[in-house]
Amino acid sequence: MAATKIILTGDRPTGRLHVGHYVGSLRNRVVLQDSGEFEKIFIMIADAQALTDNADNPEKIRGNILEVALDYLAAGIDPAKSNILIQSQLSELTELTFYYMNLVTVARLQRNPTVKSEIQLRNFESSIPVGFLCYPISQAADITAFKATTVPVGEDQEPMLEQTREIVRKFNSVYGEVLVEPEILLPKVEVCLRLPGTDGKNKMSKSLGNCIYLADSEEDIKKKVMNMFTDPNHLMVSDPGQVEGNPVFTYLEAFSKQEHFDEYDPDHANLQEMEEHYKKGGLGDVKVKKFLLNVMYETLNPIRKRRQEFEKDIPYVCEVLKKGTEAARETAARTLSEVKAAMKINYFDDGALIRAYEDRA
Repeated sequence: MAATKIILTGDRPTGRLHVGHYVGSLRNRVVLQDSGEFEKIFIMIADAQALTDNADNPEKIRGNILEVALDYLAAGIDPAKSNILIQSQLSELTELTFYYMNLVTVARLQRNPTVKSEIQLRNFESSIPVGFLCYPISQAADITAFKATTVPVGEDQEPMLEQTREIVRKFNSVYGEVLVEPEILLPKVEVCLRLPGTDGKNKMSKSLGNCIYLADSEEDIKKKVMNMFTDPNHLMVSDPGQVEGNPVFTYLEAFSKQEHFDEYDPDHANLQEMEEHYKKGGLGDVKVKKFLLNVMYETLNPIRKRRQEFEKDIPYVCEVLKKGTEAARETAARTLSEVKAAMKINYFDDGALIRAYEDRA
């Protein structure tokens, strides 16, 4: 019998989802969901983890729960095939996190490259919230609670997945084979691992204003694309241009398809031909941006229109979240029960414990 294949993935609800989320994970989640290869798919709105560095602003998290849910549904996540859940509503995850804390040292957490970079990014320095430092342990609880075999994430999350695997191996070696060791699933297209901001910065950020959101209007998309950073040395149309590190071409690599060239740019057979033309000179930034604009319209307009339809029925969206969370709780509760039995702390369910005391009496 083939092993059960289960997916766990998700996002922190600190804002609406943008095109970086879409090409990095969301688009592929829909493909995986529709592939029929996975018995269960859990997609988590990780609000509890978001609170680890937003504890003083809970309204920010609360206000984005439905925003993220709407983005999921608009992008093609189907509640009939995937369970969308809210992390904080499952106390089982918190309990598992507490037990796993005994299997990890503070020094190991501090060595985690992802944690180190995030601490620097937030200027925590010596005032690191304990919850934030324990982020990898919480993530391990999320993954193992659903016995996920596959975790689709970006490459920056590889250290976190390795930490989960370490916790799984440690638990299983001490208490017995209960937990499942997950595998990471990276985007197949390298450029989708981390899409840059429209300003050329490595990371999209709401505060930097360099994101294109899935819910953006055509007017917003046009403004952002036409103001997008390009090769600063490409001053004249006749000048040779730089493709590497040029966000416009990075976005085209992530989003453009052959049919886009057939419809919007018959002068170029494909992206490679367009890139070669740009590099030798004679192709202006405005023309390339207008092509990208059409590509983005075709990609995002259907998503935005579906989102607007779901916005008309918020009670339905809330019901999707409730049912997804309830289904997730059933799975997490079973895993927690197995974990407690393996750790010998299932006192009221352990008839052997009572009999042992009776035999001594």
